[in-house]
Amino acid sequence: MEEKKSNLLSRGDLFSMAVGQIIGVGIMTMTGIAIGFTGRSVNIAYITAGLITIVGAIPQIYIGGTANFVGGQYSQIAVLSGKKMAGIYLYIQLFSALAISMYTLSFADYFLSLVPGVPSKLICTIVLTVLFGMHLLGVKQAARLQNILCAVLAVAIASYIVLGVGHIQPDYFTNGFLAGGSGGFVLASIYLTFAAGGAQYVVNYSSAAKNPTKDIPFVIIASTGIVVLIYAVMATVAAGVLPVEQVANQPLSVSAAAFMPKAVYTFFVVGGAMFALLTTLNFNIGMIVYPVLRACEDGWLPRKLAVKNEKYGSAHYILLLFYLIGTVPILIGLDLNTVANSTVILFTIIRGVIAFSAMQLPKKLPELWGKSSFYVNNGKLKAMCIFSMALAALSVAVLLISTSMVQIIGNIAILIFSIVVALLVNKRVTLNPSFTENSR
Repeated sequence: MEEKKSNLLSRGDLFSMAVGQIIGVGIMTMTGIAIGFTGRSVNIAYITAGLITIVGAIPQIYIGGTANFVGGQYSQIAVLSGKKMAGIYLYIQLFSALAISMYTLSFADYFLSLVPGVPSKLICTIVLTVLFGMHLLGVKQAARLQNILCAVLAVAIASYIVLGVGHIQPDYFTNGFLAGGSGGFVLASIYLTFAAGGAQYVVNYSSAAKNPTKDIPFVIIASTGIVVLIYAVMATVAAGVLPVEQVANQPLSVSAAAFMPKAVYTFFVVGGAMFALLTTLNFNIGMIVYPVLRACEDGWLPRKLAVKNEKYGSAHYILLLFYLIGTVPILIGLDLNTVANSTVILFTIIRGVIAFSAMQLPKKLPELWGKSSFYVNNGKLKAMCIFSMALAALSVAVLLISTSMVQIIGNIAILIFSIVVALLVNKRVTLNPSFTENSR
């Protein structure tokens, strides 16, 4: 069933969704770690990370600008890299849904630091009920909520920048700049791609977008570029208001405490972090629906789950399923943080899979690729996709160095499980046409 035009996401809605996904609590912690790698050149490292992220997303832009894949990355992989690879992606995606409970518990921790004594499970239940309720009323309502959340988040970030710029020490470029040498700078730049990334997942909203083949590529580039520039300014403040050794490997709250009045400091640390979690959580709830919806129609999951609400166009059974996945572990006290974090390496590998899929455009979708606004010749296409795959491999290497052995084993276990289930279910799956030419 097609979405009503008025319920579809505009370019502004998609931009807000993408910004909310990129800006997470990672900025609060990763900046200090990057300062430990490279000192006060962390601002340049952020810009470099943004460029790497945008270049790495170009294969995704090639695909998204060629056709409207209504199941997002699932449909892209299915059409361009085959049914089995799509099944593996789907089951990995289902494991990532466990992050819903992780984000909610983190929000509760911040909330309790502001208002102690409230039952954590109650906070989590209220937050998830409200957010899932908004998605039940339609993706447009969820996008409107995202706009409000991003506005509050912007105020928190602006307070940090405006109040902090005047406290940057005059010896910024002469004391602690490139503290870790060229090696430290490169490591910081690669590490910060995890803070700069996330916009590419807006492609999973393709079927809910008014003009996906034009708006989504624009949003990926614009949202990443703007957020990274903001991050670079924040990093300049973080590294510049105190000596490097005092802020290296420390959260942003350490530098904020040096120049913020207590009330504003509380708003920045608690309100900023809490709203960053909410925007990421809101994005992920919606993002996961569309690939699963298409996968149900293909037969990877029970087809009855794909039923949509006639009034709001929302996939209420799928939303209910993920609502239970998010709330039940919290209510019974099950800690799923390790499992939820154990898809990070796998989703970095999937970036490489998307790049490989983009290389198949001339063969699998020759007519649409030839008419694409992003068309390049085969040589340039292969070069860009191979470069993107190399970046994904480099990112995996960084994760292997910095990730715990438990989570590495978790990634391997989830990958093996996903491959086995995909091979078992594959025979009863029939891929339906899952892309349309250009916009609606």
